[in-house]
Amino acid sequence: MRRNQRPSGDRIRRAGGLWKTPRRRRIRPSALTGTWRPLLVTGCAAALVGTALTCANWPAAYEQLAGPGHGRGMSQHGAFDNAVQGWAAERILEHYYPGATLSVIPPTTVAVRLMTQDDSTLDTYADAGLQVAGRVLGPGEVAHLTALPDGGANVVVTVGCDGEVLWQTDTQDPWVYPIDPGPGRPAAEHLMLCNGTGYRGALGLATEGGVARTVNRVDVEDYLLGVVPAEMQANWADQGASEALRAQAIAARSYALAESRYPYAQTCDTTACQVYAGTVIEDARAAEAVYATAGTVLLREGRILRSEYSSAPDGGGPADIYTFEVGPTPAELGIVPGPEPMVAAAGALSPIDHEYLRLGGDTGSLGAPLGPELRLPRSVGNYRMFTNGIIVATPSMGARVVDFGTLQELAPG
Repeated sequence: MRRNQRPSGDRIRRAGGLWKTPRRRRIRPSALTGTWRPLLVTGCAAALVGTALTCANWPAAYEQLAGPGHGRGMSQHGAFDNAVQGWAAERILEHYYPGATLSVIPPTTVAVRLMTQDDSTLDTYADAGLQVAGRVLGPGEVAHLTALPDGGANVVVTVGCDGEVLWQTDTQDPWVYPIDPGPGRPAAEHLMLCNGTGYRGALGLATEGGVARTVNRVDVEDYLLGVVPAEMQANWADQGASEALRAQAIAARSYALAESRYPYAQTCDTTACQVYAGTVIEDARAAEAVYATAGTVLLREGRILRSEYSSAPDGGGPADIYTFEVGPTPAELGIVPGPEPMVAAAGALSPIDHEYLRLGGDTGSLGAPLGPELRLPRSVGNYRMFTNGIIVATPSMGARVVDFGTLQELAPG
């Protein structure tokens, strides 16, 4: 097994049923957390492809990774041109997927294989704490899971990513859960890997041919927050192409939910499926496209279309949707059975709706809504006012109750 952050071999030995480790320098997770820093690149567009920086003449600030269509389905360049010409997302999709229809699904989750974590331990923490093996870990405590042949996991909890061992156990539940499993949660609750990448939802281990696989089970709308800006340039919204981002959100949602690649996960996080970068690349402009199209999918004869798309530079053309695979019907979705099921509800709910229901709805402390959900300035998120409070939803904050002063800071005037 490839080593990740966990030492092995002579550095950790079983003695009396416990993991023993040499005393090491205590490191808090914050000291190990890596981030992607913005780059100013002139004369070309910049993109991270694996570990390489590439340049190309895209019509915006950086080159995106190719979509899963390899030239089939919607052309992202074509969608950009169409949107600038005034086409709505629905018209763009109708052009590239003739014969497909639109439908709305209930809230559901998707399981994603994190391929860069193959054959690794799962080393994760959250600033707000997390849950593992039936116990709650506090801030600064890190869970290290190693897959066991019986489908369970060995769990070692340390101070920081490489610090003192606090406790160790085996569990038949090889998953790490955030403090609150609901969608739209704030950044402090996201699960972070010790290499710096963060994920919404739960992280767990599976095995395939005796080799460990890391899986992220996440609300599909939260998942798209890490897909849309990885597959299409979020700053296209600043160039009059917001509708292209919305079309991308619908196509990506449909593609993922029609997938069925592995016994333990529907899809993966690379160009072999569609690129999913977790929370590190989330962008408010892409998030607006996800929220605006929440739950919307493409269907072929009542089943979700595996709507391929690509970065074909010539604008592409209409696809034969009968050459694409299909997945389940919307009625067959609901909440996918998993280690930490989320609350099902009829219709497509926004993160604000989810938080309102979690707090008791109109019989809860917030009381009745005072109006519809509205957009914050610069499309940084949405808000809704209630009799006794306000709920704001942004990619950085998640969905949370705020006071009027906070709203004034987010939406002056």
